[in-house]
Amino acid sequence: MENVPVELLRGRDMLCFSHDWRGDPLSKTHLMRLLSQNNRVLWVNSIGYRAPSVSRRDLGRAFKKLSAAMQPLCEPEPNLFVLSPFVIPAYGLASMRALNSRLLRFQVKRAMRRLGFQRPINWVFNPAAGLVAGTLGEDLLIYYCVDEYTAFSGVATQALAALEERLLRRADLVLVSAERLLDSKARINRRIALVRHGVDFDHFRRALDPETEVPQELAVLPRPVIGYFGLIAQDWVDVNLLALVAQRLPRASLVLLGKVTMNVSALERLPNVHFLGRKPYATLPSYCKGFDVAVIPFPVSEVTLNANPLKAREYIAAGLPVVSTPIPEVEILGECHIGATAEEFVDQLAITLRAPGPSHCRSETMRQQSWRARLIEIEGHLTSFCRAQNQSADTLR
Repeated sequence: MENVPVELLRGRDMLCFSHDWRGDPLSKTHLMRLLSQNNRVLWVNSIGYRAPSVSRRDLGRAFKKLSAAMQPLCEPEPNLFVLSPFVIPAYGLASMRALNSRLLRFQVKRAMRRLGFQRPINWVFNPAAGLVAGTLGEDLLIYYCVDEYTAFSGVATQALAALEERLLRRADLVLVSAERLLDSKARINRRIALVRHGVDFDHFRRALDPETEVPQELAVLPRPVIGYFGLIAQDWVDVNLLALVAQRLPRASLVLLGKVTMNVSALERLPNVHFLGRKPYATLPSYCKGFDVAVIPFPVSEVTLNANPLKAREYIAAGLPVVSTPIPEVEILGECHIGATAEEFVDQLAITLRAPGPSHCRSETMRQQSWRARLIEIEGHLTSFCRAQNQSADTLR
């Protein structure tokens, strides 16, 4: 570590094990886009941590993964290269873990050779990458943990927990996005820091611009509009709670934007619930402009108690009042109305809809929480870690 420069995040080669690049922009997307302005980044698409089933959706996803793995490296943005590796997301058997480790390491090392990568900083957001993390000639290994992955539905919990523990023990530094994750991961690695999520402030602030137009499919719906954007999945959306909202507030339009991966028949039968599908990230401010209030209808579970929803800061940056279930990292913001029970959630919505709507003052509370500010914070933690390592090495001489 002695030769690591003070300016850690300039002129470097970087690996990133994350979700698929074409997916919705998440914390890793925002951070790697910033890092690619001064570094080269090899983004490794999701290697999966859920065991596949024989469902049509999983089979279709497997086919897409195999097709993507046949494609060469691509460069969707300057200095940011994307690799779609092929692995088999089955980690319960030692033989499969060993096979996946060899497959993944071969594919990543080959891509690194083609790009001329040397001594990279490896940012691991996907614990399944514990298969190879620390064996790729890294200068630094960072585990950036933003979820309690072992609590997700459909996950091989014990196998993934073992991979994550291996990753935690190997990591030079662990970054987490929620206080609850800090408490749990620090039991294994004390070189850990809490860095809460940032927000693409300038992007979502556009919801308050006079020239931003509300999409027609939203503009024609009866007001008020209660809005949500994000993945509509079992771990993230309480369907029964939203059904109660729609039933108790029949004059309001409940609008849901995002990919649906769960049974939502209880909502589809309600006349004031509208599924508008997944929307491009670029258009989200225009949809936010059409909302009167935004919701975070998370079921309270081990997944969500460890989560730090990006949408909370995005909604607020758009000036929107927010009503949420009792998620600790949402409560910490101090800007959202919290419904501890289903009845309280509906009551908070009714109260919020009677109050003034979107606000420039509310939006301004997010101005200092940009992703660039978070990257500066991360660089401070990395610099402190490297100095501590160098001082320790000097002591041993």
